[in-house]
Amino acid sequence: MFSRRQFLVASGGLGVAALAIGVLPTFAGRCSFIGDFIGDANAAEVFEVTHSDSEWRALLSDEQYEILREEGTERAYSSALNDEHRDGTFACAGCDLALFSSATKFDSRTGWPSFWAPLDNAVGIRQDRSFGMVREEVHCRRCGGHLGHVFDDGPKPTGQRYCMNGLAMKFTPA
Repeated sequence: MFSRRQFLVASGGLGVAALAIGVLPTFAGRCSFIGDFIGDANAAEVFEVTHSDSEWRALLSDEQYEILREEGTERAYSSALNDEHRDGTFACAGCDLALFSSATKFDSRTGWPSFWAPLDNAVGIRQDRSFGMVREEVHCRRCGGHLGHVFDDGPKPTGQRYCMNGLAMKFTPA
């Protein structure tokens, strides 16, 4: 796994050069230390479930914290939920909000659990402009935890592929 924060730290002096040419502002709202410096675009978002940083760290595993709170990504094909095919519900690992039904899960052959639709009122979407790309980031509606991204290359009936990090969710069989 790697997070945007690790990427920026590893890139060292490149971050300063990127800031100078106006590239780094696309990371605002994605990395807290950059958001603090140039303004956090998501600072106004308020969620029903909130915890301090230390509380989140106590509630989540290190890997879950990196994904849900720092917007990291797990390695492809590393999640047991990718191969979960039983009837049931996938919920947020941060706050237990039901997110996806197994009835909408499909094998996208991408290496991450994929769904063609979330449950009603389960997720929020915001634009993600990190790494020079424009994507739609999916987060838990209740706690704001980063889940993954949604793309327009999924199956019918929606044509969407909600590509989720398995560590950001837990599965409850029906």
